[in-house]
Amino acid sequence: MQQRNYQKELEAILSGLAGGARPRLLLHSCCGPCSSYVLEYLAPYFSIDVLFYNPNIQPEAEYEKRLFWQAYTIRALSLSGQVRLLPAPYRGGDFAASARGLEQEPERGARCAACFRLRLAEAARQAEAGGYACFATTLTVSPHKDAAAINAAGEALARPGGVRWLPSDFKKRGGYQRSIQLCREHGIYRQSWCGCAYANPGAAAASSL
Repeated sequence: MQQRNYQKELEAILSGLAGGARPRLLLHSCCGPCSSYVLEYLAPYFSIDVLFYNPNIQPEAEYEKRLFWQAYTIRALSLSGQVRLLPAPYRGGDFAASARGLEQEPERGARCAACFRLRLAEAARQAEAGGYACFATTLTVSPHKDAAAINAAGEALARPGGVRWLPSDFKKRGGYQRSIQLCREHGIYRQSWCGCAYANPGAAAASSL
């Protein structure tokens, strides 16, 4: 089976929006660094609200730190008047429940898939309740995340005839490199691991998300 090119699918959607109305997009963001390029890329096409729901980030102090930098990123990109931040309260128990029995799974395994579903399910729920045209996530900007698994989870949560999943592979077309550049330009904190208590921060440090 031929592998789907999610970036080309996204470009086809964006070409249909160029110069027209800007639909409302609920963008789940895993962190400020990943959102930097994605916001820069999508802001001309959508009216964006950023959902920060990431119960995988532990401890709570780290969650609050990354939430601060998410807000900082929106301001640094001069998008405060265009992009609204919707911060979820810290709910680490949500992730603990979804990861139960999967604690020893390797990175990019079943635990990560459960984490994607957990966060995107909340995004889909809020997108539907809020009357958004579509929802998406910044997760695919990272070369350390499985874009096909993320898109499959999002598509499974989309509602037929309702809220639409926006396909993506934001690391393509130099997206990941651009996010690094934006972080350097604006002094945005870049964490060294996804935040998961079961991940290995030492091993992830070399990758710098």
